[in-house]
Amino acid sequence: MGDLTGESRILLTGASGFVGRAVLAEARAQGVQVVAVSRSAAPGQVPQGKGLTWIEADLSDPASIPALRAAAQGCTAAIHAAAHLGSDEGAVSAATIGGTRHLLAALDGLPLHLVLVSSIAVYDTARLSPGSEVTEQTPLESPASARNAYVSGKLTQEALCRASGLPLWILRPGAIFGEGRTWNAHLGPSLGPVLLRVGMKGELPLAHVGHVARRLLQAARRRPDGVRVVNVIDPDRPDRTRFLRAHAASGWPKLVLPLPWPLWMLAARLLAPFAARLPGLLRVPVIKARMMPLRYPDRGLQAALGPLPQPRFGTLMAQSVREGKE
Repeated sequence: MGDLTGESRILLTGASGFVGRAVLAEARAQGVQVVAVSRSAAPGQVPQGKGLTWIEADLSDPASIPALRAAAQGCTAAIHAAAHLGSDEGAVSAATIGGTRHLLAALDGLPLHLVLVSSIAVYDTARLSPGSEVTEQTPLESPASARNAYVSGKLTQEALCRASGLPLWILRPGAIFGEGRTWNAHLGPSLGPVLLRVGMKGELPLAHVGHVARRLLQAARRRPDGVRVVNVIDPDRPDRTRFLRAHAASGWPKLVLPLPWPLWMLAARLLAPFAARLPGLLRVPVIKARMMPLRYPDRGLQAALGPLPQPRFGTLMAQSVREGKE
């Protein structure tokens, strides 16, 4: 693996999304040229300027392949951030899986490397016990039996990229937060203004969107030998109590009702015969993935891409809440 020398030019899919916009802003600050791919060209709420070219293409449509291939000419790397963020099976099939197939067809034979934005959700935490570490060596779920369509889509997306033969970074961010997106699914279910907080201990696998963007650009400028997998987690990871204290400035939740982790798990196990008809936070695999007290070390990230100083969690959350109100 080595740093790319000279001027970098990067193809970026999902350029108008939450992560894509952050990558564009960071690339502009670093003077990196970007060919930005979006379903609508040059959206008004994203960075513009020298070194930035917008391409209008719907990755879910195979007709986009020629335009994608033309856009990728002269690029040293491609950051693939386009995907469906929900669990709608049809949307995952079209946007996440179909979009990845079409991008890989467009990149076939080109002398660049690929940086895939995957997710820390792909790990099979159902096999773990409270207090365990989630690392790059933790077993993965199976696409056929994954706990939801989003996880299945991300696993399939990773497999497609591995099979492409392209030099590949797979970056698996944790729960990404930043301006306009400060909450995550690891806190517990809500009932109107009330949060049912499940447990207290364990780290939240948070990753600030600016941190994720900088790591993606680092990977885009370092051509890997083969396939490299890295979890992207912030160095300062709060527990649920610390998170809620920092998030209080947003005005939500109005009331927090604590529920012991063992009690919630007992209820889920008793309801297991009806799991197919229950919401996710009453099904054991989902609860263990989101609520079980776990640790998320960043040793792999530090070893692969080096340290990257950033403010502590409280400062980042305060900034995100303030920006979301402006």
